[in-house]
Amino acid sequence: MPEGSTASTPAVRASMKANRGRDTKPEKVLRSLLFKEGLRYRVNAPPIQGLRRSADVLFPKARVAVFVDGCFWHVCPEHHRPATKNKEFWAEKFAENQRRDAETNRILEEAGWTVIRAWEHEAPEEVARRVISAVRRATG
Repeated sequence: MPEGSTASTPAVRASMKANRGRDTKPEKVLRSLLFKEGLRYRVNAPPIQGLRRSADVLFPKARVAVFVDGCFWHVCPEHHRPATKNKEFWAEKFAENQRRDAETNRILEEAGWTVIRAWEHEAPEEVARRVISAVRRATG
């Protein structure tokens, strides 16, 4: 294992490296549905210049930022299972992810953005309806 790796085993390291940070299947399906509705958007773009966070789908004119959160990484109340190995590391990691998500929501909302968060397991059609409604409401 490389020096500095936090993975408990080579198999865990391989699994962690295989996790996609962008262009996940739920994101692609959502983007396809939005495109079919005639909406145009930016992908993996920061809503606010200088903010080191990117929305999965961004509507700058409407000021709508969409995040499709993974159940594991963002601690979905329905599907998240706590780690059984290296528990302290993962507990800290998950807590930091949740703190950052809440902070991102607060920063964007204070700047006048509508933030939509969806879980990866949610029906893409339902998420698309929420997004379409928010964008159309904002653009009149």
